[in-house]
Amino acid sequence: MGIEIINESGREVDESGIRAVSDFALLEMGVNPLAELSILVVDIDHMTELNKRWMGGTGPTDVLSFPMDDAMPGRPDSSEPGTPILGDLVLSPEVAEAQAKEAGHSTADEMHMLTVHGVLHILGYDHAEPEQAKEMFGLQNRLLDAWRAKRAAAAES
Repeated sequence: MGIEIINESGREVDESGIRAVSDFALLEMGVNPLAELSILVVDIDHMTELNKRWMGGTGPTDVLSFPMDDAMPGRPDSSEPGTPILGDLVLSPEVAEAQAKEAGHSTADEMHMLTVHGVLHILGYDHAEPEQAKEMFGLQNRLLDAWRAKRAAAAES
C-alpha cells in the first residue's frame, strides 16, 4: 500500500503504527495492494474548520474520511483499471487524546482505532443506521483485534 502521512498537528504521533494499522486493514478488506491512501494529521483548529466546511458540524471531530469516487480503482468493488487512489483521512490527535483519557487507553490506541474507522468509511461503510453501526463497529473491532494480536506476536519473536 502507498500510505502517505502528513503531520501538521504540531504533536508527535505514532506514524508507524498508523501506517501499519491502515495497511493491515486495507489488505484484510481485499483492497488492491497498489492502492494509495493519504492521511493528514491536523491541529484542533484545522479539524474544526474541516468539520464545519465539509460535514456541517460544530467544533472539532476525531476523524474525517474523504473517499474518492466509488468507481475508483483499488476499491474492492471496483473493476476499473488504473491508479488505485482511495482517498484521504484526516485525524485529530487532540480529540483522540481526550477520547483516550475518557476510554482509559492510550492516545496511540485511539489513533489506531480512528484510523481503522476512517479506512472503513473510505471503503463505503457507515454507521448512521443501527444495522450499519453493528456491522461497521463489529468489523472495526475484529480488524483491530487481529492487528493487535499480529503486532504482539511479532514483538514476542
